[in-house]
Amino acid sequence: MSLSAAPAFERSTLSLHKLGVLCGLAAAVWLGSAEAPTKLVNAGFSPFIISMGMVMGAFVARWTLPMLLKGTGFLFEDLRAKPHLIVWALLAGMLWAVANTLTIFAVRNVGLAIAFPLWNTNSLVGLFWGWLLFKELRGSGFKGWSKVLGGALAIVGGAAILAVATAHQSNTPGKAVTGIIAALGAGVLLGTMYIPYRKAYISGMNPLSFVTIFTFGELGTVFLLTAINTGGVGPLFAELHRARPMLFWPFLGGFCWVIGDLFQQYAAKYLGIGRGIPLSNTNQLWGLAWGALVFGELAGLSGEGKLLIVAGSSIMIAGAVAISMADPGPSELVNWTSAMDRECSRYRMNSGQVAAVVAGDDPLAGQPHQRRWWEVLVIAAAVGIFVWLALGTKAQHLTISLPWTLVLVAGTLVPLGVCGTLLWRRTRFS
Repeated sequence: MSLSAAPAFERSTLSLHKLGVLCGLAAAVWLGSAEAPTKLVNAGFSPFIISMGMVMGAFVARWTLPMLLKGTGFLFEDLRAKPHLIVWALLAGMLWAVANTLTIFAVRNVGLAIAFPLWNTNSLVGLFWGWLLFKELRGSGFKGWSKVLGGALAIVGGAAILAVATAHQSNTPGKAVTGIIAALGAGVLLGTMYIPYRKAYISGMNPLSFVTIFTFGELGTVFLLTAINTGGVGPLFAELHRARPMLFWPFLGGFCWVIGDLFQQYAAKYLGIGRGIPLSNTNQLWGLAWGALVFGELAGLSGEGKLLIVAGSSIMIAGAVAISMADPGPSELVNWTSAMDRECSRYRMNSGQVAAVVAGDDPLAGQPHQRRWWEVLVIAAAVGIFVWLALGTKAQHLTISLPWTLVLVAGTLVPLGVCGTLLWRRTRFS
């Protein structure tokens, strides 16, 4: 992109800042709520089977939602224009699958309310990769760097407090240590997963196209991991059959996760991974709410333990907010443009078209795309799977608070409507 076009790019990026912030907050709500079904791992089911159920739900969602919003014609056209990004989307899906399995182990060993903030240290990893590979924060000045570094230190400090609280309160220290390691390992993988995110979006790929390919990487990887763990394909299907009475819940969790992930994708696109990911990582508030209010995870803790968990979570949230509020200035936006131009030059893409997509004005988004007859069949199949799983669901032996469950479920629907409408009006889901 020429230097003369830089001011227009800057204005467009800044005008989308609030949209990116709202998407990050909406992502937090849905990503936090999607983790609630993983509590079923404590009912005696393998973490691999729970992860497999979630990924199957995610696979259905990552096909049906993009197709419902834009149609297969748009998705195929976008992918044909950027075929080099397909392998990156597959890689991101593979990283997510391994990380998600680790989060299940973490939930089983230390609980949802504690594991959540620990694996959200992925914001530190994403921040590092954004700075190193995509020139985020470069040229942001002392004010921007102080917000980001201060936020990063707060996140690390909050994670340390939560780890101490976990080890102090646990009756099985070895099990707690394993859970902490699993949660932190998931954070590293999730933070690295954001490299393909950012690479795709500064290259002009639509988030809906990205997640459609992403799902093949996650499904294939988790299927392989589960088959190895269970002793083969035959035993895997036998375990899935045994888990049939509860499979609806992780399936639903995976579907909800995709809604949150879509909002996170748009936050990463319009804010960058250094800002958008920490903002979406406030999902720990919702994870804490589900764990404490619905499942009663904090009921057995001492006053000191509860204080440590609340303090650690609050510090991490403050750090994430500080990072997200470090608006990119003109100098930093020039570096963002330079990173985009590098991708355009490397893969011989039209920099003007890519700049328009990055600014939320995808030329393809405003063009009509013919709907295909098979789209109706895909939607019908997705609904049929949900109905089939729901009909065979049996009550699990878990104690929950129904009033708080209803409150938190209702709280997830408001940002879906508000942010979905804003995304459509401003960018046509570009």
